Amino acid sequence: MIVSGGENVFPLEVENLLADHPGVVEAAVVGVDDADFGKRLAAFVVSRTESDLDANELKSYVRAHLARHKIPRYVVFIDALPRNETGKVLRKKLIEH
Repeated sequence: MIVSGGENVFPLEVENLLADHPGVVEAAVVGVDDADFGKRLAAFVVSRTESDLDANELKSYVRAHLARHKIPRYVVFIDALPRNETGKVLRKKLIEH
C-alpha cells in the first residue's frame, strides 16, 4: 500500500487497470518520495512495440476509471520490468530508476 497525500492506494489496482489498456504489455506502480504528498505514484510501463502510447494518454485512461488520487504522477516507459530469478518485480530497482 502507498499512502499519497493521506489517501491509501493499492498499486495492484492501478497496475491491473494499466495492464488492461490495449497498448500495454505490463506495468508496475511504486511510490516515490514527494515533498508535498509524502509519496507520489510512479507507473513503469512496458508498451506493445506497435503502440505509440504517451504518458498523458495513460493518465487519462486511469482518470476515467479510478479516483483522482490513484492517477500516477509519473509514467515511465521501459523495455522490461526488472525481475529476480523467480520472476518477482524488483520494485526497489524501479524506484532507483
